[in-house]
Formats: sequence, C-alpha cells, structure tokens
Amino acid sequence: MLPWATPGRSSAALHDALFVATSAVTITGLTPVNTADDWTLGGQIVILIGIQVGGLGIVTTAALLAVSVTRRLGLRTRLVAQEGMSTGRLGEVGHLLKTVIVCSAVVQGALAAVLIPRLISLEGDVVRGAWYGLFYAISAFNNAGFVIHSDGLGGVDNDPLVVWVIMLGVFVGSLGFPVLYVLWKYRWHFQRWSLHTKLTMEVTTILLFVGAAIYAFLEWNNTATIGDMTWLEKIQGSLFASVNMRSGGFSVVESNLEHSETMLVSDALMFAGGGSASTAGGIKVTTLAVIFLAFLAEARGHEESSAHGRTIPAQVVRVAVSVVAMGATAVLLSTLALMTFSGEDMGRPLYESISAFATVGLTSGMTEELPPEGLYVLVALMFTGRVGIITFAAALTVRQKRVRYRYPEGRPIIG
Repeated sequence: MLPWATPGRSSAALHDALFVATSAVTITGLTPVNTADDWTLGGQIVILIGIQVGGLGIVTTAALLAVSVTRRLGLRTRLVAQEGMSTGRLGEVGHLLKTVIVCSAVVQGALAAVLIPRLISLEGDVVRGAWYGLFYAISAFNNAGFVIHSDGLGGVDNDPLVVWVIMLGVFVGSLGFPVLYVLWKYRWHFQRWSLHTKLTMEVTTILLFVGAAIYAFLEWNNTATIGDMTWLEKIQGSLFASVNMRSGGFSVVESNLEHSETMLVSDALMFAGGGSASTAGGIKVTTLAVIFLAFLAEARGHEESSAHGRTIPAQVVRVAVSVVAMGATAVLLSTLALMTFSGEDMGRPLYESISAFATVGLTSGMTEELPPEGLYVLVALMFTGRVGIITFAAALTVRQKRVRYRYPEGRPIIG
C-alpha cells in the first residue's frame, strides 16, 4: 500500500494490496491488477521477495529459523517438519532442510543463467533483460506464475528457449523437495527410491502427457488458442499448458478463450496439483495416487492397498480422503460465494476458486472483475490452499493422546 510501490505515488487499495501480497506469499499468481503496469520496480521486488519466502514454505521456513537459532531441531519441530515436508524418516529432516536451500539456489541460479542472456537479447536492454530473467527464474521454480510483461508472456511466448526453460523450472519445482533430495541422493537407481518418490514421479509423468494430449485434442483447431500454430508449436503449447495447469500458472493463451471442455480438464488438473512439500499446490499427486490405489484394492477385494511392494497404512488413506473432502468443500463454498457476488453461472467462479485453492494462478479473467468481498474470499482460499489442511493436522497430531479403547463396530449401508 506504500506510495513508492505504485506509479504516480498513489497508494493501492487495501483489497488489491492484500490480495497481491497473499498471492505472492502463497505463490499463486492470481492478481486483480497488472503486475507490470500497476507496480513500480520497488513493488515488484517486494512481490519477488514474497514469492521466494513462500516458495520455501511456512513449515520449512519456521524449521530453518529454529536451526539458525538453536543449531538443532527439537523433537516437536522435527515431527511437524517431518509431516509438513513429507519426509519418511525423522533423522532426515535436518538434511532435507539444508537440501531445500541448496536446491532452490542451484536450480534458480541455473534457470537465471539461461534466461538472463536470452531475455537481454530479446529485450535489447541489459538491465531490463537481466531483471526479467531473474524474476522469471524465481517465479517459475516457485510455481508462482507472476509475469512482469504488460501482455503476460505474450512478448516472449514465441521463443522456444524461454518457453522450455520456464516449463522445466515449473516441472522441477512441482516435484517437491523430498523427491529432489532422493533423486540427488540415489540418482536414477529406481529400486532405491522411496515409495513417495516413485508415486510422485509416476503420477506426475502420467498427468503431464495425458493432460497435454487432451489439451491438444480439444484445442488443435481453436484459432483463438493454438489453432493457427504449426504442429510443433501446438505440441509445445500443449505441453506448456499441461505443466502449468497443475500449479505453474503461466500461460501463453488466455484461459477464457479455451473451449469449456478444456477448462473443465484444467479444473481437474489444477485440483490434483503437484508433489507434496513442493512449490506446487492442489491436493497433491500422491494423495491422488493413494486414493486410486485404495479404490483398486477395494475393487480387487483386498483388505489393504499397496504399491511397489509396500503396504499403504489405513491412516494414510484416511488422511488422503480427508484432504480431498476438505479441499472440495472449500472450493464448493468459495464457488457459491463468488457466484453470489458476481451473479455468474458456475463456470468461471469454479475455475477461479480451484485456481486459488490449488495456488495455480490461471484465471478466466474473473479475478480483476470481482468486487472487494469476492477478492477477500479468494484471499482466504489461497491461504487455506497453501498452508494446507495437513499442516494443521500435523501440528495437532503432536498433542494428541492415544485412545486405549474401541467402540463396538457398526456397519451403516453405503451406496
């Protein structure tokens, strides 16, 4: 809201400033104003700092502060960090926290090293090109989706190098720090990967290519999106869309120009999200995998679900179902609120709600049209989606007492 953050030395409206700040810290990318035109360089730097802090994660940041102050993690902090960061072993939490910092710095540095020279060449200005390259490197790895070109990525979306580097940054960031830690530690020795890593890589790969194939099929002849592109550009655009629909939030075409069927597919991919303890949002791909495996086990008549020679505990299945149910409830309530405030049918309010909850940042154009009360709904939803229900559950679990009795079984009729 400070005057130096906006052009003309005028303060931004409270609802706009709060929305953008929340969107940056939750690494969502939704914004009711144009980031390039409505914020000064100082304002954009504040947004970038918010993205970087949010990318490290609330639990991760708190644990890192504890390390810097006490030089070691307490048991309770380790338990919360273990659950929040989805690491499988208590002893790995400290090493994983260090990996977060190193990995973030290395990946973002590598992305910037490629983007900065290219954008300097495209922009014809060293300072502006360097700033764009640094901003997009951080925004891509953190799955933030913020852009500082006035027309979005329209100025660079036809450059394959920029498109593929941003796509790669989003993909790597969406895997999650526990997965990156295992990949760094064991490289491509698949048998030594943890179950979490295997499921994350498998589901992520499936969603990436299936999503791209469906997008290409639905939008191939749509001249408003990819219809006028060459077939190679269509494939590139479809892959870019598929990667970013699961949390990146970057787009080379406007979402409201896509077919309604495509937007429905986008709703599903956004809700699925990326890897646990990653810069991506959504219910997470491992949650999706656990529910599918539980369904498969039930269909086969098995008492327990399993994958890759490992049994998945019933408690994990219950948490997965709870996450989906609570996420769906949050999206439902916010969609109803947005429909009430805007007077629109379900299409755009649902799209915007899922984008906010999953911290994706794709928009149908509705966010900039919403009244202040609608923006506050999305602010609450972005915060809920980023902090995560499972983080609250992890904090409460530390204090829970073990119940030493069971009630008699009852079997209500299902279906």
